[in-house]
Formats: sequence, structure tokens, C-alpha cells
Amino acid sequence: MKKINLAVVGATGMVGGMFMRVLEERKFPVNKFYAFASARSAGQKINFAGGEYAVEELKEDSFDRGIDVALFSAGGGVSKIFAPIAASKGCVAVDNSSAWRMEDDVPLVVPEVNPEDIKKHKGIIANPNCAVIPSVVALKPLHDKYKVKRIVYSTYQSVSGAGMSGYRDLENGLKGIEPKKFPGVIAHNCLPHIDVFTESGYTKEEIKMTDETQKIMHAPEIKITATTVRVPVYYGHCVSINAEFTNKFDLDELIAILQNSPGVVLKNDHMNNEYPTPLMAEGKDEVFVGRIRRDFSVESGINLWVAADNVRKGAATNAVQIAEELIKIL
Repeated sequence: MKKINLAVVGATGMVGGMFMRVLEERKFPVNKFYAFASARSAGQKINFAGGEYAVEELKEDSFDRGIDVALFSAGGGVSKIFAPIAASKGCVAVDNSSAWRMEDDVPLVVPEVNPEDIKKHKGIIANPNCAVIPSVVALKPLHDKYKVKRIVYSTYQSVSGAGMSGYRDLENGLKGIEPKKFPGVIAHNCLPHIDVFTESGYTKEEIKMTDETQKIMHAPEIKITATTVRVPVYYGHCVSINAEFTNKFDLDELIAILQNSPGVVLKNDHMNNEYPTPLMAEGKDEVFVGRIRRDFSVESGINLWVAADNVRKGAATNAVQIAEELIKIL
């Protein structure tokens, strides 16, 4: 695998730091490395792959140096401005924000699910929502076999999904300090409110669960509804998935399909209390699936419980996997 010139945009943030950790762990083939962030972070020193780098302020000319791939995690506003600039200089931007996900000409990619879409990029590739990613890793192999026609999502999302400010709200809340990030106290509590509410009564996070699933799986016909909940857990998102299929299924066969699906680790021995949890997923790159059981209320339905590390597979690792696939065709 050839070495490439790589940049991390938002290098001092939670996901930016995890980008670098995952890149090191996976021995990503880096030639020259650049770290970009806002002006207030410029000059900070960071360590990556045995070297020390000074963080540079992200500017319009930052990509005028032959950068092949840039991993972005600096917020949608930054991505909207700078991802097209990077693309115009021959750099492929892999963006972790929601800014580009639903643009028709921007691939939205989970490598275990739709790696072929990477080839359709025009300089920008979107990294999906942190709860959508593990959900579609579990659902796509079942959709291929049985054809999903309806999904009910209920998510249980950790505070780190809201970045360091969300993480601090939980830490501070346990000390009795009022929240600054969340709309209510998260310590010892659950908030059925992620992102902002729309006029429909759904939050933007719930709409993302619907729209992004359909786009990634190339299945706009699937009917989807979602409720997304913030829970007092530091790392790891869980999703309760109720899926109804067009085709009938044998439960043992369905379980075997998941057992052999890329990126999935089955934890499904309920008689011995074996099932996925956020702590089980923390620090891992796989998607853990369990509590698999038939939904007897419909003719062909299944219940799944999915857990994944939202900062790794739900963000950084998925982006690095996209970059790994990308460099095969550069």
C-alpha cells in the first residue's frame, strides 16, 4: 500500500485525537502528516506515529501542498467552507460532520456496507451518524437476504457523542454542577432529546437515523421511525432495532448470517447473560450484536440490540476505514 500525504482537520478535538490513535493502530501508510485546527489551537504540539507536530491554523491555502486525503472533524460550518477547498486542490475530504451526508453527489459510506460508493466521490466523502453506522452494519446483511421493509430505532447514546462538552456535563453533573451542553441534567438521568427539535416533533438526530439508513443501504423504500435518547454513559452507543422483513426467515440462519458478517461480533447467549453493553464496546472497532429474538407481533420481524464505541466505529475508525479503501483507488 503506497504512502500518502494525510491531514487531520480538528486535530485537537475528541474525534481528531481518535483519528490519530486509530491511524497509528492500523499502521496507516502516511508519508507527510499535517494537523489543522482553529486559530486558538494553533501552535499546540501533538504526537503522531513517533513524531511531534505543531498544529496549524486551518486556512484557505492549507491544502496547497499536495495533501492526498484529509480527515475532517471540526464541525459542519468548517466542513462546508473547507472541504470544497480541499477537494479543489486534489485532496479527498472524508468529513465526520453532518454537513454533506445528504448531498446527492456525496457518497455516505460504511465500508462493511457500501464500499463501492467510494468510487463515486467528487472530492468529498461523508462519514455517517454515530448511531447509524453500527445499525446498518447489523442490518445490511439481513436486508440482502430477507429485504427489510420497516425499522423502529430506539437509541441509547453516550455523552461523548456530544463531544468534550457533553462528557464534561456528565462529570460535572455527578458533582451537582448545572449542565452547559445538554438541555437538562444528564447525571442519573436520560434525555429523549438529541440535536434540535423540528416542527414534526422529531429531532434532527431522529431524522438522520431515517435518511442516512435509506441512503447508505440504497433503500429509500424502507419505512423508518426513530427515538433517540441521551444516557449517562461516557462512551458507547446502543441501539434497539426492531426490523420487519418482506421475506420469512429461519432464526438460526439469521443468527448465522450475523455471525459471519464483516465487522460484527455476536454476543447472544441470553441464558448466560451474554449481550452487548457500552463497556463491552468501549475501545473496540467492531459492532456488537445480541438479544436476537423473533418479533411475534408481525409475520416476519426481529429484535436486535447493537452496541458500538461511538468515537471509534461511530466516527474515527469508520473514517479511517474509508481512507483505507480510498487509497486503493487513488
